[in-house]
Amino acid sequence: MHIVVEGGRAAIVDTASAHAAPRVLEALAAKGIAPEQVDYVILTHVHLDHAGGAGQLMAQCPNARLTVHPRGARHVIDPGRLLSATVEIYGAQAARRLYGEVLPVAAERVIETPEGTSLSLAGRELRFLDAPGHARHHVVVHDGGTGHVFAGDTFGLSYRELDRDGKQFSFPSTSPVQFDPPALHRSIDRMLGLSPRAVYVTHFGQVREPQRLGADLHRLIDAHAALAQAKRAPGTERHARLREGITKIVLAEARRQGWRLTERELKQVFAFDIELNAQGLACWLDASQN
Repeated sequence: MHIVVEGGRAAIVDTASAHAAPRVLEALAAKGIAPEQVDYVILTHVHLDHAGGAGQLMAQCPNARLTVHPRGARHVIDPGRLLSATVEIYGAQAARRLYGEVLPVAAERVIETPEGTSLSLAGRELRFLDAPGHARHHVVVHDGGTGHVFAGDTFGLSYRELDRDGKQFSFPSTSPVQFDPPALHRSIDRMLGLSPRAVYVTHFGQVREPQRLGADLHRLIDAHAALAQAKRAPGTERHARLREGITKIVLAEARRQGWRLTERELKQVFAFDIELNAQGLACWLDASQN
């Protein structure tokens, strides 16, 4: 989650889960911003770790409009299908524990943001670019005030535990269900083509040196795709083979980059992502075979 403040008005970029809504309001208050001063709740995409708290925040911010990719609009207006898909991946109890109560957003408060949409936050331009690859309902937002980019999950994962001597690192997210390697490559290149000095990765904050990180992401996306193709044979063991292969990619990247965590620590940091990336690769393989 990020907050953009301009001229006493605010935009919230991604909301995290419903559990996070009180903390978002606390963060606004710490900046001297009342809920009535929030103009936009901006979603990069509608996965519930980014959008699950949108309904809760819209209920608290009476003047806000919610922005979302046209493919995602129906899911924030009626989140039933999105919730069902989440339960299918995680199970009902885990989904509730992770994401809390997901509330719908009234259709009249929703702004669809297709490619090229531009909104003004007290005169500060926020421009939306279509950014598939992680999900087909994904946008990234170019901030005209700073030149920086809000990337959602398109610019991967960047754990602070991996930072070394002030240097940051990125690792791709191939989570289910719409991973598309060629599209993700193009989306990353579009962001890099804006020459941002910084990119905001929703779960992990600001990252610098985008060109270097982007090159790493391109290489690692190709590694994931090659792994999937090598392990594409269906069967009950495919998921285990994909998990094992992604673990090897993580450990190889640790050696390449000089990460200082032990193998056990790396497996702990990436445990959730190894599982989700494996599921995402399986979905991509299944879709490509249909």
